[in-house]
Amino acid sequence: MKVGCIGLGDIAQKAYLPVLTTLPGTELHLQTRTPATLTRVADTHHLPLAQRHTELDALLAEGLDAAFVHAPTAVHPAIVTRLLEAGVPTYVDKPLAYELADSQRLVELAEERGVSLAVGFNRRLAPGYAQCAEHPRELILMQKNRVGLPEDPRTLVLDDFIHVVDTLRFLAPGPVEHTVVRARVRDGLMEHVVLQLSGDGFTAIGTMNRLNGSTEEILEVSGQDTKRQVLNLADVVDHKGQPTVRRRGDWVPVARQRGIEQAVHSFLDAVRAGKLLSARDALATHELCERVVREALEQAS
Repeated sequence: MKVGCIGLGDIAQKAYLPVLTTLPGTELHLQTRTPATLTRVADTHHLPLAQRHTELDALLAEGLDAAFVHAPTAVHPAIVTRLLEAGVPTYVDKPLAYELADSQRLVELAEERGVSLAVGFNRRLAPGYAQCAEHPRELILMQKNRVGLPEDPRTLVLDDFIHVVDTLRFLAPGPVEHTVVRARVRDGLMEHVVLQLSGDGFTAIGTMNRLNGSTEEILEVSGQDTKRQVLNLADVVDHKGQPTVRRRGDWVPVARQRGIEQAVHSFLDAVRAGKLLSARDALATHELCERVVREALEQAS
């Protein structure tokens, strides 16, 4: 199976390549327009010269069976369009694009061509978060915070807060009937944002503070006199009278802890089985993110 990896930044090097380079029966091809990075990364994983490419055309000429896109968000539309038009099943880091119209166009193109398109919402497959889907979820609270990092609202929401938005959608136990957005934007930079989703018998609240005291990610689901916390995607604390802590095993790889290993296997298994993957549900997350951006900017004006 020939698999392409496009873009060799931190997320590719730290999370995806450690998985992709160990898959049996996989011929991995790397592509980046930066020769020094290509040489360094390919040498690290002992890939032959024939599997190193600086141009997308050369990569496509290999006749890929699947591709992973880890290039910067700004170039996602152009790269993913080329792959879909070539009939290559494609997995792309979130978001599909910064602009909703581009994301819609890519999803429609994949459907028109009958080509699989998957978006990397790995938290849905992270063990701690996936197990929360089996817990009572009358109230869902998620925080994803950073220190000293206010940012352009669209960039912040689509590159980072999108994880919170998608996790709330994933864990919501029923249809969302009400949506509330509150944000603080000063001098063109978003400092914090709050999203509240609610429906019959549940409320889901997600927050991001870019002027926080520490970098952290905390998920809590509760109901029926029980609560589960997941701390930084690693430790799980169950509360029922007394707290019970389950810590990540010392030998559990980070890619497995964060759901990336599972996402890679799930995507490639579907490709091998000829199963068509749709990005329609992922598009719904992008649509909600667009609403967050729009309402945050309206509040700031």
